Amino acid sequence: MSNASPVANPYNRGFSVTHRSVLAIAIPMTLGYLSTPLLGVVDMAVIGRLGDAALLGGIAMGGLMFDLVFTSFNFLRSGTTGLTAQALGASDEEEMNATLLRALVLATLGGLIVIAFQVPVREAALWFLGGSADVQSATTRYFDVRVYSAPFLLANYAILGWFIGLGRATTGLALQLFLNGINIVLSVWFVIGLDWSVEGAALATLLSEVSATTLGVILVLASVKRGSWPKLSVVFDRRLILRMMAMNRDIMIRSFALLYAYAFFMARSADQGDAVLAANAVLEKFVVVSGYFLDGLATAAEQLAGRAVGARYRPAFERTLKLTALWSFVLSGGLALIFFLTGPALIDFMTTAPEVRDQASIYLVWAILAPLFGVLAFQMDGVFIGATWSSTMRNMMLLSLALYICAYYLLFPVLGNHGLWISLILFLGIRGITLLISCRKKTAETFPEAPATS
Repeated sequence: MSNASPVANPYNRGFSVTHRSVLAIAIPMTLGYLSTPLLGVVDMAVIGRLGDAALLGGIAMGGLMFDLVFTSFNFLRSGTTGLTAQALGASDEEEMNATLLRALVLATLGGLIVIAFQVPVREAALWFLGGSADVQSATTRYFDVRVYSAPFLLANYAILGWFIGLGRATTGLALQLFLNGINIVLSVWFVIGLDWSVEGAALATLLSEVSATTLGVILVLASVKRGSWPKLSVVFDRRLILRMMAMNRDIMIRSFALLYAYAFFMARSADQGDAVLAANAVLEKFVVVSGYFLDGLATAAEQLAGRAVGARYRPAFERTLKLTALWSFVLSGGLALIFFLTGPALIDFMTTAPEVRDQASIYLVWAILAPLFGVLAFQMDGVFIGATWSSTMRNMMLLSLALYICAYYLLFPVLGNHGLWISLILFLGIRGITLLISCRKKTAETFPEAPATS
């Protein structure tokens, strides 16, 4: 590989993208990401075994509250991945390490802010999400324990994003399995074994985040060569910080809009009573599983697209688009088939309440369709994050959200909860299509003089 300047020869860092290189990232990260919704399923299952729909709704609402808070900082994972991958493509080791340190500083500050403002954050979320008095009580109990995990969870976002950006998917898998494995074990022990209810599930999450942060720091220190840490003047370089903040701003707005879409879904579910809320919460886990299942390939798109942009090498970028799209559609079809065959059994596993099971069975079809409608959105998200096309991604998200809300107000009065589900499915599909349309123009802008072949 040549060491010539990228200005003199912008295609000097060419690399091949193959099925193997895509799957080498996608498979480990799919396994790692799947452990996260598995944790959600286990939490739902252990609380569901208590036979109280209000507790089930409470942990669903509590989890959504933290999604609303923490996904606001999702740029610490996705932004770090894109910027690190581009630094890797440009062979800039100093910037790779500086990107991690900037992200960790933001993670610490962000976590402390969440803890400091926990009461107004909790009350605002409860007001927005609604629910019965029993559901809100259970949600508050869960929130008041888990909130102290904030700095550790955000640090884990940054560390995971850095390893993914370097293409070290197996390390990312190890961190995810360690984090969620401890969480699952502690959740079952605290809730079922010690009868600590929703507080036990929250405490399990807190302790697992602390443990994962400790392991992550150890792995980072073992990975960075001695003497290769950047100076503080590089870490806090004004131009690079402004670049990161601009990207973070766009990803934050995009993440807020995405979480608002799911929060709107749960709030409108709560309006229909505890049984429908609990049923939609159970089925929403199918949608979440779909997202995490497809996120492995989105992560491959992030890393490879980001590396191609950093190397200024269009053939690798276009090959990344084709291969990640192919495998994403294969995966989404298989997932829909699995949901079709096992959906009723999964519902029965997650709740013992007869009224919740009955309601969930009625609307199962929409959870089955979710991966088919959402596949393109997840794949394109990965490409746009890796390429750091954050403003376009933000704009397409806001457009899709507006159409989703309009669809709800048109369909719900006629179709009830079916209308709510159809609106969510349309939101997923529209987001993917608008990003795909935007991708061609952004590719031409990013690689204006790229050759047709490598």
